[in-house]
Amino acid sequence: MILGLGVDLVDVTAFGELARSAPFVAATFTDEERSYAYDGGLAGAHVHLAARYAAKEAAVKALDAACALLGVDPPPVALGDIEVVRDVRGRPALRWHGRAAELAGALELARVHLSLTHDGRGAAAVVALEA
Repeated sequence: MILGLGVDLVDVTAFGELARSAPFVAATFTDEERSYAYDGGLAGAHVHLAARYAAKEAAVKALDAACALLGVDPPPVALGDIEVVRDVRGRPALRWHGRAAELAGALELARVHLSLTHDGRGAAAVVALEA
């Protein structure tokens, strides 16, 4: 059963301006996410970060929808508590930390589905939470 669905779209150019803020990047992205984004150098890092930002925002929306469905009062979740990781084949997945992990546990999530895309102008993500 789908408990929550979230989608987000990020303008890559506008996000590139935001990503110049070191405090914002440090608070929003894990060391692993930053390492992945900057692996190819600074030029395209903001595109990878924009896709991960979209995933985090989509995850928050999906968590909120799941809370509404189950009658749970959602606590505030920091974007830094939601991490986009990749499996050995490069497929993206979400890893929960802090309050996000507590909420995911309380919702008894069985599976989390994540899809990312970016084309240089936009970055988008869809998150589905399954019971």
